[in-house]
Amino acid sequence: MDHFFSRINAALQTYSNVHRGSGFHSQVSTRLYEHARKVVLEEMKLEGATHLVIFCTPRRAGMLADTLRAGTYRLLSDRDYGLRLGVSVLAVEKKALPRGKPFETGGGTTRLNGGDWVVWAGAPERFEAGTPAVMNVITFCAYLAELRTNDTFGKSLTKVNPLSPEQILYEDTTMANGGKALLQELRDSMIGRRMDVPVLQGRMPYVNFDHAASTPCLAPVRDTFLNALFLPENQRQEVVEEARKICSRILEAPLEAYDIHFFSNTTESVNVAAAHFTHDAGGDIVPVVLASLSEHSSNDLPWREMTGGEVLRIGIDAEGFLDLGQLEALLSAYNAEKLHGKKRIVLAALCGASNVTGAYNDLAGISRIVHRYGAGLLVDAAQMVAHRPVAMKTAGIDALVFSAHKVYAPFGAGVLAVRRGMLRSGGESRKAALASGEENTAGIAALGKALLLLERTGFDVIRQEEQKLTAKALNGLSEIPGVSVYGLRRPDAESFSAKGGVIPFSMKGLMAPKLAAELAARGGIGIRAGCFCAHILVKHLYGLSPRLERFQRFIVKTLPRLSLPGMARISFGITNTEAEVTHFLQVMAGIACRKKSGSLKGYRTQVQEAIRKRVEMVFGTGG
Repeated sequence: MDHFFSRINAALQTYSNVHRGSGFHSQVSTRLYEHARKVVLEEMKLEGATHLVIFCTPRRAGMLADTLRAGTYRLLSDRDYGLRLGVSVLAVEKKALPRGKPFETGGGTTRLNGGDWVVWAGAPERFEAGTPAVMNVITFCAYLAELRTNDTFGKSLTKVNPLSPEQILYEDTTMANGGKALLQELRDSMIGRRMDVPVLQGRMPYVNFDHAASTPCLAPVRDTFLNALFLPENQRQEVVEEARKICSRILEAPLEAYDIHFFSNTTESVNVAAAHFTHDAGGDIVPVVLASLSEHSSNDLPWREMTGGEVLRIGIDAEGFLDLGQLEALLSAYNAEKLHGKKRIVLAALCGASNVTGAYNDLAGISRIVHRYGAGLLVDAAQMVAHRPVAMKTAGIDALVFSAHKVYAPFGAGVLAVRRGMLRSGGESRKAALASGEENTAGIAALGKALLLLERTGFDVIRQEEQKLTAKALNGLSEIPGVSVYGLRRPDAESFSAKGGVIPFSMKGLMAPKLAAELAARGGIGIRAGCFCAHILVKHLYGLSPRLERFQRFIVKTLPRLSLPGMARISFGITNTEAEVTHFLQVMAGIACRKKSGSLKGYRTQVQEAIRKRVEMVFGTGG
């Protein structure tokens, strides 16, 4: 059992979001995640030349299987091996994969999109909407690897002496601390923090500036996940219900008025909400969902699929904040003055904070306006919950979604908190969705634990620390020649208090992917580069003309392997320090003056060897 747990810990030490990151940790996680597909093929005795592995939740596996011909796929579930991670796997004949629009849309399912068009991603990404449950998949496949190499492993599971649900969720080694003392303790024990990684001139401690994509794992959260992994069946539901109570209290969503549902991520939560959303506007109307230019694909694409409805977008100001005057004007025109025929705005689906500009919207003010005109409010809080307090009842939020991998619990859980009556009740599809989400008992327990730790730390403490880092980074970037920052740029601006620790920027003469690669190679700094699944906003910030947007769309469809430039983005979390920001600014200054820093060939060899060793630690083979 200890060896199996060490495999999981090895993956957590380099955990990051996959596929689009340039930092060392993201490269490792991507390789581990993709190698897990090979492990599945070996388990099924299938060949990668003919079959493609797609990781799903039980619900998504059923939805995808319904689009496939019998005999063209094989299904594998973690449940077959006594686990409850919510992982189902389909190995599908490549020639049998459906083309065109996927059965579920959102983050990662597109290569590029505009206000009314989409260029879909290739397989398997097109069928793995949102951030995948990377650690759950790796855990499952590490379990398969352990079974193959350890004859006594299966028998050892019967000797596991689980803790009670209360012990799993509420007890840990940090209980004596709170506030800044707890923040420092969590920072010091963050899994993978300051781990040495390859750079051009040898090795250097890793700096994680990619928290808006995914957060690393807190040590007590890892322990909770492992303790919940092999709970007896009769205790699993107790853990889920206790985690539901934790979410209800911390989100201020009392269970007598709100339902708390668990899914795999924010994307799946929004898809379920869009599929089951009901409204009481009455009469023969055309429902309109009001979004903003700042929306992540997860809170945009699913609403485009709403039966008989359409999406209307509201603008943002130069600092990235929602225009409340335009919000009221649109609601008045559609719902009070009825200037658009039968069209009525029934819901505002808006981000609490942008994953690109870091702008936090005034949710209480938005709620008052939205409800004044008879519409509902759904908030994508994926970028909020780890950083600022959320009070659904006080702010008047009808529904809210977020992901555990954004709150230091990267184990494939997502939340939909929704006012009762807002979603259609009953129906087999909704029942299947709810049951599927609760399969991931260990991930739900980890989410509950992470929320408790953040609450004990205090959101005022977290906010103060992150704003200090943001101010330092903004001031420093403003002094580097050729660097442009987008959105709010000045810490002395009146609206800075509503600015989160997310900063998008570019450097003249250097495309964003190259800039991100330079930061990784020179400073061991992991950031993100691209469009951040917020294509409409990035194009807006760049001032892309309609003509150039059409040309970009043509290029992407003609050259599907081409990488789009996008922007660079740094994003802070509780693990970051002022010393790391200073280091980042020094490396940026070196890049700006085009200082050479070592041999790329030797560096790349180091990176590939380090990744190979990490894959071997987790799966027993270097891949």
